[in-house]
Amino acid sequence: MFRLPDLILLAAVILVCLYWLNAQRVKELVLGAAKAHCDKVGVQLLDEGVVLRRLWFKRDAKGNMRLWRRFQFEFSSTGDERYSGRVDVLGQRIQNFSLDPHRVP
Repeated sequence: MFRLPDLILLAAVILVCLYWLNAQRVKELVLGAAKAHCDKVGVQLLDEGVVLRRLWFKRDAKGNMRLWRRFQFEFSSTGDERYSGRVDVLGQRIQNFSLDPHRVP
């Protein structure tokens, strides 16, 4: 049968796998939303990617604890300069988009 340390290790591995799957799902959601937002405001998403910059626990509107994540991406308005944008996500819901001040062509 299983010993307690074996069960704890198995539970830890399962939790890490579940977190990783959830993180991949959220990252895909953010990437799609960043592409759509960049298209909407008329800028170009660079490198086709987003990067996790911050991770924290916060409460949602119902008072439940959720993971709060801040993703960063780069965009260009003219094709010459790179600017940063950020997406804040609480749980699996996008809370906020922000773009650095940039030139408008």
